[in-house]
Amino acid sequence: MKKTDEYWIQYSLKLAHLSKKKEEVPVGAILVLNNKIIGKGYNSSINKNDPTAHAEIVALRLGSKKIKNYRLLNTTLYVTLEPCIMCLGAIIHSRVNRLVFGTKNKKEIDLKYIYSYKKKFIQIKNINLQNKCAIILKNFFSKKRKK
Repeated sequence: MKKTDEYWIQYSLKLAHLSKKKEEVPVGAILVLNNKIIGKGYNSSINKNDPTAHAEIVALRLGSKKIKNYRLLNTTLYVTLEPCIMCLGAIIHSRVNRLVFGTKNKKEIDLKYIYSYKKKFIQIKNINLQNKCAIILKNFFSKKRKK
C-alpha cells in the first residue's frame, strides 16, 4: 500500500523528537525510494561537531550508501522543516526527484528564486503541517531562550 506524504512527514517528526532529546534543533528527515525508507536522519551538528550534519544531509548520505550511488534518482526526501540553502544544494546535486517539507523555515533566506530556477529538476511540496512540525521547533527555542 502506497503511503501518503503526510504519513512520511509524521515519521520524520518522530526523528525530530529524537533530535530534541539530544538537545539538537529538532528536525527530522527520511529518504524514500519505491515506498521504502533508504535513509533517515535528524539534526546532529552539535553532538557530532559537524556543521553539515543536518537531518537532510544525514538521510542523503545513508540513502546513497544503501543504493551505492550518489545519484538518488526517483526518490522523495521528507523533512519536517523547509531545508536551508546548504541542504537544498545537496538535494539538487543528489538528483532527488521530490522534496516534501512540513513547515516553512521563517529564519532562512527566501528560497523562492532557487525553487523557481530548479523546479524543472525537482518537485517541491509544502504540506503545511504547521501545528505538528512548527510547534516542536517553537517549544525547543522557547526553552533555550529561558535558560
